[in-house]
Amino acid sequence: MSDEKMTASVVDNAAQHGSEGEVAFDLAARTGGTTEGLAPLELTPEVQQMIEEGGVLRLPEENDLDPRQSEVRFGAGETMIINLGPQHPSTHGVLRIMLELEGETVLRSKPIIGYLHTGMEKTAEELTYVQGTTNVTRMDYLSPISNELVFCLAVERLLEVEIPPRAIWIRMLMAELNRICSHVTWAATNGMDLASTTMMIFGFRERDLILSFFEKTAGLRMNTNYIRPGGVAADLPDGWEDDVEVMMDTIESRLNDYDELLTGQPIFRERTEGVGVLGPDLALALSATGPLLRASGVAYDIRRAEPYLAYDEVDFDVIVGSVGDTFDRYAVRMNEIRESIRIVRQVLERMPSGDYRVQDAKVTPPPRGRIDESMEALIHHFKLYTRGFEPPEGEVYVAVESPRGELGCYLVSDGSNKPYRMHMRAPSFVNLQSVPALLRGGLMADAIAVLSSVDPVLGEVDR
Repeated sequence: MSDEKMTASVVDNAAQHGSEGEVAFDLAARTGGTTEGLAPLELTPEVQQMIEEGGVLRLPEENDLDPRQSEVRFGAGETMIINLGPQHPSTHGVLRIMLELEGETVLRSKPIIGYLHTGMEKTAEELTYVQGTTNVTRMDYLSPISNELVFCLAVERLLEVEIPPRAIWIRMLMAELNRICSHVTWAATNGMDLASTTMMIFGFRERDLILSFFEKTAGLRMNTNYIRPGGVAADLPDGWEDDVEVMMDTIESRLNDYDELLTGQPIFRERTEGVGVLGPDLALALSATGPLLRASGVAYDIRRAEPYLAYDEVDFDVIVGSVGDTFDRYAVRMNEIRESIRIVRQVLERMPSGDYRVQDAKVTPPPRGRIDESMEALIHHFKLYTRGFEPPEGEVYVAVESPRGELGCYLVSDGSNKPYRMHMRAPSFVNLQSVPALLRGGLMADAIAVLSSVDPVLGEVDR
């Protein structure tokens, strides 16, 4: 059956039954379910078209929209709906984007998520606070340190525990190393999306330097479970200063190679400049954060706006763009790597001595060596890892600046040893709703570059 006959049949069916819901159901049945989440244009109400055009995803119920005031103007040609993903490598995970095309121009799009749903927030309610870091570190697998950090900051606020200065600066060191690691990994995958296999090799080469340091410090390259409530799992290894200094010098010099390979490259500039423009007003309306927001010219960085750890004691610049296009998002991340290197070097100079965790028997375990010598230490260790601790009743929300934006942790305590509720404000999830606004009016070939510039991590989206 042709598209015209199928549509006519669906509309006739709607006239007989008088139900838009049945129209959608009938159309999905006739097309094998390919219209999930994005009905054909001719069956989409004008009000919905106006909402999609404006990029506004949430509206007060009392607001009535007049379709006649909409600036939506679709072409007269035929359109088709296709799927990008969820198995496509450029979707950076199991993400499916439905695209409505007129020729090669994207008219509308809608991200479809849920293919990686893990239920980690509900799982957290069955784990003690001590066990919680092993769970959250796996949400954003490119930024495990940020996930551990925000969870521990929330737990410590419930406990009203103040951690030692050395633990604060160690956390800041690891968070900035993780930011560099995440950004160079993005640069690698973004380069591959734009057909630069050399950038893929460069990015993973630099990533491996930092992951090797994580392994030396925490025992693991990814999902480190290094930051714990009350401090960190272990002190920095001997010779860490030399290791970090060599890493920073190496990565900083290799950023010049990135510039030579991509920044001034004419093909790369043509693929990114003026592509996927997101203005500051729309970025704020869509609750975008991180490099996606800063590339639009909004200088919002939680490390500066609401300082945590010791970020108010170090000097760094908040990098912003001027256009809000795909090139700006690339440039912001590259310069954020330089700013993170600047912060790490200040940590090298100012790292305090002292304890790397709180010396509170109710929060942190005894030193491993004492377990073989003291029955009290053995009992303490056993109780902490089997029962955990019990924060007082209350609720908290703490946010940190992850490589992708505002990462928040909302915890509710009922006085037991497990969270009553936990919710993560995942920046990848929130930033993903900007994709329809970014893709609209662009070419199908540009959709890959634009999606990559958002830098979504699907483990964090579906969590």
